[in-house]
Amino acid sequence: MRKSLLITAALFVCCLLSAQEAENGYLRYIADTTTKVRNYADINNYSLIGVNYGVTFSQMQFNPSQKQSWLFNPVYVSLMYTHYLKLFQYMPYFGYKVGIAYGKEGYRFKENKDTHTTFSIEGAHEAVIDVVEVPFLAHFHYDALHFKLMVDAGLYAGYRLGIERRGDNVKDGMARSFATTDLRPEYGLQGGGGIGFVFSPVELHISALVRYSWSSLYEPDSSPSVNNKYYYRFAYPLDVSIMAGVHFQISKRTGRTSADLRRQAMEIVKNGWDIENVETEDNSGKSGE
Repeated sequence: MRKSLLITAALFVCCLLSAQEAENGYLRYIADTTTKVRNYADINNYSLIGVNYGVTFSQMQFNPSQKQSWLFNPVYVSLMYTHYLKLFQYMPYFGYKVGIAYGKEGYRFKENKDTHTTFSIEGAHEAVIDVVEVPFLAHFHYDALHFKLMVDAGLYAGYRLGIERRGDNVKDGMARSFATTDLRPEYGLQGGGGIGFVFSPVELHISALVRYSWSSLYEPDSSPSVNNKYYYRFAYPLDVSIMAGVHFQISKRTGRTSADLRRQAMEIVKNGWDIENVETEDNSGKSGE
């Protein structure tokens, strides 16, 4: 009877110790899991490709200045590649964007209330110009799990494809033609910002973009008008585009990437090779003795 009690007590103590060890292991597992979740939220050096569509509001910076209203154009389309980079390997706030875009720029003159006249170019009070451009932008972002803030700034180069002049007094042959003094290559500054909603591997971006051209619509000071005695004549496009885009992650935003797995596999192979060499050396030493 006494022996049975001793055996029962020993088994009970073993069960308590096992349970305690299991509980400690469970707590360690929870801690490890929590740590892994935090690490999993880190942003990788990942890439996006996406399509944007939006609208544009256009004016031009004229000299001498002219009365204008914003010209609305419901066409802006772009295909953009975005790559995210870590600064110093641990600050995931940077990247770059490059792509191609098609949009419209132009002007719409208003009547000058002082002179009761409306300025015109080639007899047109309004013009819409088709433009294709290639932007290269520095990209700054701040990410949460399903949300991000974005700011872009950079340069672009483009080309004016066509023009449509509107008005009752457009000169013959100029309604859809560039003048010999018009400039078609274009380049300048772009910048803007927006927000993103992340549902990996898809991201929805809503953004605004300001574009200021350094290329005048026509050759500076090319007008035969008397104003040239007093003004340096030019016209620089200024556009504001509002757009929405769908972007697809072409590499993993968080978690282990293919590069990480390859690096880990190489480390395993390397460590395994070192162990085999050590065992071989030990065995050869023993056999030598």
